[in-house]
Amino acid sequence: MSVIFNYMVNQKEDKLNEIFHALADSTRREMVQMMALKERTVSELATPFDMSLAGVSKHIKVLERANLVIRDVHGRTHICHLNPEVLHQATEWLSFYEKYWSDRFDLLENELRKEKKKEH
Repeated sequence: MSVIFNYMVNQKEDKLNEIFHALADSTRREMVQMMALKERTVSELATPFDMSLAGVSKHIKVLERANLVIRDVHGRTHICHLNPEVLHQATEWLSFYEKYWSDRFDLLENELRKEKKKEH
């Protein structure tokens, strides 16, 4: 039983590593934002960047390996769209830690209120 559990945990960690690696790059994050609005061709994804189509394709492949992007090929046209389920996995992992920064913001708010009272 523990071997199966460890395998599942390691698989999930590997997937999260791929997701966060893919999102660590600002170019890929911008591409994700573009695809969040609507599906895009590779050419459309390349437009805002000063790089070759081959360079853009490498970024897309990283997003595909992380399952963040699904590419459909229609003839010579490659259409990329976002896979929101994978973003949900990353958000779910981050939400566990939300309580830590929320607590810190609450402490900061209390300290600021104390300072404000001292001023008056």
